[in-house]
Amino acid sequence: MLALITGASSGIGRDMARILAKKGYDLILVARRKERLEELKKELGTNITIISLDLSIEENNFKLYDKVKAKKIDVLINNAGFGLFGDFCKTDLDTELKMIDLNVKSYHILMKLFLKDFVLRDSGYILNVCSSAGFMAGPRLSTYYATKNYVTKLTMAINEELRMNKSRVVISALCPGPVATEFNDVAHGTFAIKEASSYEVAKYAIDGLFKKKMIIVPTFMMKLTLFLNRFAPYRLSLYIAYKIQMRKSQK
Repeated sequence: MLALITGASSGIGRDMARILAKKGYDLILVARRKERLEELKKELGTNITIISLDLSIEENNFKLYDKVKAKKIDVLINNAGFGLFGDFCKTDLDTELKMIDLNVKSYHILMKLFLKDFVLRDSGYILNVCSSAGFMAGPRLSTYYATKNYVTKLTMAINEELRMNKSRVVISALCPGPVATEFNDVAHGTFAIKEASSYEVAKYAIDGLFKKKMIIVPTFMMKLTLFLNRFAPYRLSLYIAYKIQMRKSQK
């Protein structure tokens, strides 16, 4: 069994690698920071291939696929991504465009390329690490929320296409709330509510994927939040989101 994980050098991606290795999976780990991947490789007990690539560069996604397409990959986990706090008119455009390239284009390209192979052989799992943000609009974290909406809704649409075609390929979206990762350091902000354990979220996600769940939401509180958000008027939902973002301390 073989799994490919992007953004595997830290956080949820790293913990997913640990969990899948314990399940006996060989792994292809992808991230920019090669030294972090080397450290992770030393602690895992299965066959590990390391690929150092910046997936915010479009052509690198095609390079990654070309490099591994001859292998029978059973699980693809799209996990690489980052956010950026601040009012839209004040945040850096180049950073936001890079975010879109990584959070949206990389996911889209890798999904498209690997899904075709999976459908052809009628097997395989794809897990897109999205966010509870994928069901909301997020003032002061607007571009990040928008990218997660794109991937969440795309995952749901593809899931239905596969279901209607009676395919055995599984595609799922992981939609957690705040998780204790390096997200805050990159995004230049701090969550105002308690963050979930990265390892626990990763474990819940892997279990949900293999149970063929379309949407995977860890923690009761986030399940309740998303449920209640369905009934909130847009203005109320936006107001609450804005107030929550304002409570985040800027670095």
